[in-house]
Amino acid sequence: MQHPHGLFSWADVAAANTQAATEFYTGLFGWEAIDQHDPDGNYVYTLFTLDGKLVAGMGQLPDGMPPLWSSYINVDSVDEVVAAAIANGGQVMMPAMDVMESGRMAFVVDPTGAVVGLWQPAAHPGAETFRGHNVMAWNELATRDPQAAIAFYSAILPWRIEKMDIPDGSMDYWTIHLDTKVDGDADMDDDFNAGIMAMDENWPESLPAHWMVYFRVADTDAAVARLTELGGHVSVPPFDSAAGRISVVSDPEGSTFSVISG
Repeated sequence: MQHPHGLFSWADVAAANTQAATEFYTGLFGWEAIDQHDPDGNYVYTLFTLDGKLVAGMGQLPDGMPPLWSSYINVDSVDEVVAAAIANGGQVMMPAMDVMESGRMAFVVDPTGAVVGLWQPAAHPGAETFRGHNVMAWNELATRDPQAAIAFYSAILPWRIEKMDIPDGSMDYWTIHLDTKVDGDADMDDDFNAGIMAMDENWPESLPAHWMVYFRVADTDAAVARLTELGGHVSVPPFDSAAGRISVVSDPEGSTFSVISG
């Protein structure tokens, strides 16, 4: 499987207690965990699979970092996109580096302060399915300066960004399209890739711009109830939207993500 340049292709969580996090996510989503170790037997990474297909990952939380989920954009050349990001007002949080035989990665910060990962695949292609339940379904940027974000991402990636018509005017929202998304991949049936939401006065001032990963579930309320049983936390209780029923939640360590059904 080869994902197109510009596609959100992977997400992973950084956890302080990887064993506890494994129990949480396998219990919530029905994932299976495959731990990877170096030749000396030291833990390196966990691959989560569903029905034998890669769906997400987990790594050890570095000292001094808060627990978090990270979203990754598939790119043909990490180095070229990093250079373009710098040229267009972005910053580098983690320089480009090779991840053994798996691929090459970097983290950049857009001009509005949101961090996103870049992934140039080698042995590791990214997620192997986006269909069905308990898989990554969406990635969304929340920012107080959407125009700056739109200008930045349009300059460094082949994204087509369109303003949504919200009849009641309750929010400003843009959809991110990738015209090559369906090329050669039977798992893709539309060109939607991600979204951008404007943060207004209703958002806490302390909350910075950020990318949010969404996982599709069969029943949002049931998923939230199960998450609570497993020790997770609910930041935004389930609510209905035009896209489906959504809830913003976090695992027991505080890594935030969203679930959506419908």
